Amino acid sequence: MTILPSQGSRVGRLQSAALPSTVTAGILLMLASITLYSCLDALAKWTVTVYAAAQFLLIRSTTSIAVLLPFVARNNFAALRNVPRPGLQVARVALSITEVMLFFTAVYYLPLAETITCYLSSPIIVVALSALFLGEKVGWRRWLAVLAGFIGVVIAMRPEAASISFGALIALAGAFCSAVLMIVTRQLRGTSQTFLAFSQISGTLLFGAVVAPFQWVTPQWPHVGIFLVAGIVSVVALLCVNRALMLAPASVLAPFKFTAILWAALFGYLAFGDVPRLTTIVGAAIIVSAGLYIFMRERKLAREEPVVTPQPA
Repeated sequence: MTILPSQGSRVGRLQSAALPSTVTAGILLMLASITLYSCLDALAKWTVTVYAAAQFLLIRSTTSIAVLLPFVARNNFAALRNVPRPGLQVARVALSITEVMLFFTAVYYLPLAETITCYLSSPIIVVALSALFLGEKVGWRRWLAVLAGFIGVVIAMRPEAASISFGALIALAGAFCSAVLMIVTRQLRGTSQTFLAFSQISGTLLFGAVVAPFQWVTPQWPHVGIFLVAGIVSVVALLCVNRALMLAPASVLAPFKFTAILWAALFGYLAFGDVPRLTTIVGAAIIVSAGLYIFMRERKLAREEPVVTPQPA
């Protein structure tokens, strides 16, 4: 079949136009997942004062599996067959379980905002690892934007030497696991999103089922309802972040995790009575500016992609 020059130009324009919309969709999905996960983080902070983390994970994961099961069952469980790179899939589940438990441990020892601050070191780790292991090109402007966002976190939280505690070290370890989890998920972008979500939640369900019986506290019925809603929210958040990593490079999405500090400050005020300081407001402004810069820069680069005109065949 012969492709006329006018047709080829039109195809090229469509291809180049598709890129910015894809990256934009990935960024918006990442922002949505951060918002939902921030709600779950605040709930986790409250939960560990009353219930064991494994118990919360068991109830939440059971609900999440129930929500996902009809999608997994479609086409005779096709999503669970012929899964690529099984070793990497197992490593991803193990990373997910480790990261969740490190977070619950950290919020037990630290205020929510301090824990989130430590976790916000993960975007810098993601940018470095994506350049090393994914071959993604990370320009100096993006590096500067990421560093600016991290400086914003430092200003917002005003860390002191005394804050380098056991809890902070646990949170930093969790941040590293979170960064590696993003990289591995990006490497598995050819895998069914349903399987990615199902396997990750199944891992936390299994962990909760093994550990929770030894730490069980009979929950009140209103709390059970909260845990069930958390299960539904966690599924939506997980699907959002997995889809985002299918659509956009990890090094592009990572800096937007800085926006979690905004939610931490808001929930800290609403749920725990923490009043944001002036430094928090200034730092938040820097964080938002860095994220918006990367967002606009990616759109500009996408629009500047050369138009590809297929040669006549």
